[in-house]
Amino acid sequence: IGNGISLIIFAGIVVGLPSAIASLFASVSSGQMLPFVALLICVIVALVTGFVVFVERGQRRVLVNYAKRQVGNKLYGGQSSHVPLKLNMSGVMPAIFASSLMMFLNAILQFFSTGDSVFSDIMRNISAALAQGQLGNILFFATMIIFFCYFYTALAFNPKEMAENLKKSGAFVPGIRPGQQTGAYLERVMMRLTLAGAIYITLICLLLDFMAT
Repeated sequence: IGNGISLIIFAGIVVGLPSAIASLFASVSSGQMLPFVALLICVIVALVTGFVVFVERGQRRVLVNYAKRQVGNKLYGGQSSHVPLKLNMSGVMPAIFASSLMMFLNAILQFFSTGDSVFSDIMRNISAALAQGQLGNILFFATMIIFFCYFYTALAFNPKEMAENLKKSGAFVPGIRPGQQTGAYLERVMMRLTLAGAIYITLICLLLDFMAT
């Protein structure tokens, strides 16, 4: 699902890219924007794109060894491999969930902010605090992205199941006992990666939101 939505978003970006470039050149030609500013925007976009590609390809490779076992006269195992754990396993789903939740919350607040009651005044104050560009909006949006990063990763990755599969195949993480301890180790590694991935997604989304405003 996440890959399909990512493809749709990417297609939308590709479709809108020519008009954005044309608008940028038109602004420079008409004098509304300095050439230096346009060049700076292009450099920032290129750097952000390269950073996103670098992080999306980033992964932590957990080394695993296969125990040696003899079947008949042949000796199997004794080889090394790795378990790739992506830095951003949740993809763009946390940002989509957080944006959808923000839109739903704003609709609820606007619905209950009509009227002259004390409750309506409270709803209007909350709606104003969560308005676009406000600190409350930024903090709530960032918190929701981080929450959904952990939530989606927990659904997509099961360290206990992976540890059991490694144990059944005769693989083990060096220095870690197979089974429960391996599952706990993989969970700790994944939680740290998820934190780094959540911070990365939050910064990218806030940067795009800032540039849009």
